[in-house]
Amino acid sequence: MAETLPAAAVPWAPLLPLAPYGLAFLVGGGLCLLAQLVVDLTPLNPARTMVLAVSLGAVLSGLGLYGPLVRLAGAGASVPLLGFGHVLVQGIIGDMSRHGWVGILGGGLEAAAIGVTSAVVLGYLMALFFRPRG
Repeated sequence: MAETLPAAAVPWAPLLPLAPYGLAFLVGGGLCLLAQLVVDLTPLNPARTMVLAVSLGAVLSGLGLYGPLVRLAGAGASVPLLGFGHVLVQGIIGDMSRHGWVGILGGGLEAAAIGVTSAVVLGYLMALFFRPRG
């Protein structure tokens, strides 16, 4: 039988509940680092890099490879732009199972609506309350 150490014997034991946050930080930071390297080391401009990230997230999600990363890292994988592509594809897949081929048209929009709406509304509020410089 394996012996278990008392919590006092492991000095980092109180930090274990914070491990998911650290993992989310590392995965999200790694994805953002990769995107920044693409911008810095290739002739792609930031707009094309964002389209590439959304498309790559959609393809990886369609192949079933991005879902496990989202389950592992949570917001670290779902907040970057690859996560937006993942949300679109998962919405389409879910809507297709309910409505058939018509789900291709509305599934992605329905799944991503809350994120897009939040961005528009919050952007508008920031423009109302703060004065842009320049």
